[in-house]
Amino acid sequence: MAKVYAYDEVSKHRAIKDCWLVIDGKVYDVSPFMDDHPGGDEVLLSSSGKDATADFEDIGHSDSAKEMMDKYLIGTIDMSTVPTKRTFVPPPQVASNANKGSDFMIKILQFIVPLLILGLAFAIRSYTKEK
Repeated sequence: MAKVYAYDEVSKHRAIKDCWLVIDGKVYDVSPFMDDHPGGDEVLLSSSGKDATADFEDIGHSDSAKEMMDKYLIGTIDMSTVPTKRTFVPPPQVASNANKGSDFMIKILQFIVPLLILGLAFAIRSYTKEK
């Protein structure tokens, strides 16, 4: 039977000689693999102390790498001890009619200002040609 670890216990193991990872709810002691990891020990250390499932999946590990994980498996994580991620909730937006009027004015100005500049350029050119 696999040992069940609390998140606080796993998060204490964040050193080169003592590194544990949580991937898919399982706890792995990857300390012996630090020197052999193709991405270097920094990659493993940066994923320790948190749920590293997304980091592991994003890399696209080979099937042989996934099979190799079995020898580093030491238990499972108690999911009730894992802190929940806070999701960003945008502030509620109040519908305002004042913005609609200013948006319309901005669009008009974006059209009229270039026409005024072009007209001014033609006026200056024709004035200087006459002299």
